[in-house]
Amino acid sequence: MINNQLPACPVETTLQLLKNKWTILIVRDLLTGTKRFSQLKNSVTGISQKVLTANLRQMEAQGLLNREVFPQVPPKVEYTLTPLGYTLENVINSMYAWGEDYQSSTFS
Repeated sequence: MINNQLPACPVETTLQLLKNKWTILIVRDLLTGTKRFSQLKNSVTGISQKVLTANLRQMEAQGLLNREVFPQVPPKVEYTLTPLGYTLENVINSMYAWGEDYQSSTFS
């Protein structure tokens, strides 16, 4: 996403970056450290290999994570949040706290 293509509203910009549940769940899982593809596939319940790959590529292009390929057989690939990606920790923590409050409310 190029800066001149960003919406004027910062909330809308955030929604564009985190536009689907997979991106948010991938960030959640990478907040605890570097993960291999198979670890992410197992921890993000319900995601297909194709969708995980597409989301990881998009997140890399947005500067949210780094992909490191190790030259070995079979290939080993690891994903780590960038410093920018780690700035989403407060967003994820706020979502967690809100969800926890909602789960314990009389509405659920």
